[in-house]
Amino acid sequence: MEQGFQKILDEYNQLTEQMSNGNGFDMAKLGKRQSELAPTVDRIKNLESKIKELQENEKLLDDADPEIKSMALDEIKRLESEIINLKSEIEDALLPKDPNDDKDAILEIRAGAGGDESTLFAAEMYRAYTKFAEENKWKVYVVSNSRSEAGGFKEIICEVKGKAGAGSGPYGKFKYESGVHRVQRVPETEKSGRVHTSTITVAVLPILEEKDFSINPNDLKIEATTSSGHGGQSVNTTYSAVRIVHIPTGITAQCQDERSFTQNKEKAMEVIRARVAAHFEEIENKKIRDLTKSQIGTGDRSEKIRTYNFPQDRVTDHRINQNFNQINIIMEGELSPIITALQKADLEAKKEAIKQ
Repeated sequence: MEQGFQKILDEYNQLTEQMSNGNGFDMAKLGKRQSELAPTVDRIKNLESKIKELQENEKLLDDADPEIKSMALDEIKRLESEIINLKSEIEDALLPKDPNDDKDAILEIRAGAGGDESTLFAAEMYRAYTKFAEENKWKVYVVSNSRSEAGGFKEIICEVKGKAGAGSGPYGKFKYESGVHRVQRVPETEKSGRVHTSTITVAVLPILEEKDFSINPNDLKIEATTSSGHGGQSVNTTYSAVRIVHIPTGITAQCQDERSFTQNKEKAMEVIRARVAAHFEEIENKKIRDLTKSQIGTGDRSEKIRTYNFPQDRVTDHRINQNFNQINIIMEGELSPIITALQKADLEAKKEAIKQ
């Protein structure tokens, strides 16, 4: 048994013993870690079983009966393939993971270059993300939005919340959407049939609890305001909307979509905490850029990550130089093939970084 695999088994057995004793241990923390390790432990035990089975079949190669020897060779071929696959799966599971992957996410979608066409595409991407969230049984909550005259979004900020599935939660999936999205198509208002290019930016932040990242209350300025509607006019006379300013950085957050001041304040606090944490994380990342080489573009808002070319029915993700067709289905929220490809590339990049 390889040393790294044995360490996992030892840790799992130790957790089991600690949970059975129960004295002085954080049972919730132990249980969470044990459930995280369980799939890998099952694979390691399966690997041990396959190796023993392989060894038994190798002994049969000395058998005088040619039929038994032939059957053993077939089994050895099958087992060797299964062992290689199991080892690869275990090694992938042991790679360093983003601690925020299981967390809920904040999506900030903003129109960029291209005027009305950009705002319309921002609205379409919000719709696609909402449908993708629904497919994963996650809930989407709008924090704030600003409509354009054309009916699109100048900006829309929302939260995606739900249980982790298939190895990650909302942030673990949506983090690959951070960056500049470019769309090329003929707008409905374009009579000459000329293709227009416009852009939107997407920022994805993990929703952090206070224990993950705390902010000194004295550093916050909290204001109650009336909600604003289309064009900026007040839509009600109660001061239920909330605007929060982080004084040291000048970072702001606001929420007006909930009915009460308390609900809006809670959502605005989640946004301000995520933005301030991201601000300081970016400062640290600038100091250690070499450590970010293993990431497949999961955070830089200025990076052009994807082009949606409607006339050619093609979506191109520039980070992995891969094309995807059936753009209309993708815009209906079928983002899984793209995100899966990005996750795979991210995994391979991490493996290469470890080798170096």
